Amino acid sequence: MRLGRIASPDGVAFVSIEESGGSSIAKEIAEHPFGTPTFTGRSWPLADVRLLAPILASKVICVGKNYAAHAAEMGSEAPESPVIFLKPNTSIVGPEVPIVRPPSSERVDFEGELAVVIGRPCKDVKAADAASAILGYTVANDVTARDQQKIDGQWTRAKGYDTFCPLGPWIETTFDPSDAAITTELDGEVRQRSRTSLMLHDVGALVEWVSRVMTLLPGDVILTGTPEGIGPMVAGQRVSVTVEGIGTLSNPVVDKP
Repeated sequence: MRLGRIASPDGVAFVSIEESGGSSIAKEIAEHPFGTPTFTGRSWPLADVRLLAPILASKVICVGKNYAAHAAEMGSEAPESPVIFLKPNTSIVGPEVPIVRPPSSERVDFEGELAVVIGRPCKDVKAADAASAILGYTVANDVTARDQQKIDGQWTRAKGYDTFCPLGPWIETTFDPSDAAITTELDGEVRQRSRTSLMLHDVGALVEWVSRVMTLLPGDVILTGTPEGIGPMVAGQRVSVTVEGIGTLSNPVVDKP
């Protein structure tokens, strides 16, 4: 199932996005998309509504340096165990919402990633059982103020600005994360190209590692790390992240006035 969140003339709703007669239809889900969804009977052509971030997480847990080539380009060894950090949920935005570069940063980078969306409350999940705790997968951009990351040593400020966690365009519930292509384009030029099979710690291992530390709640998001090829983006550009089997997340870039 393809799950989304939309703004329509009737308000904000979770939806199932389905193909019908050659076009996409958004069918309204009652209340929330967790468990077995029920439908209200209302629907809209997808072209007539606006896609929002598919979920509003209580927390976004990110994994640093989960691709060896990215660790190398950052000038460090690949970590033996997952390195995790948090982005605030206020950093989440949806497709086509501008990424806002703060005036305090001279370099804001894109980081295309696969994102895991948790489907039920869970703690101490075994890697082999991780699939039972996952609602589905979406596309993410772990936007980073690179200069501030280097200055601060820890990453909260560099990763935490409003608009620094684009998510979307929707959640795929039947996606296989083991070996999918991930690509980031800046103004149509490919800057990152890799595969999820190259992650140092796979999705099951990450869910196990994170859930040992903290309870995961429905809608929480785990960003699985970015491959090599990160780079800066400036106002007027557009960054697009594509995960094979899910879709493309695209956002323009602006400077904060």
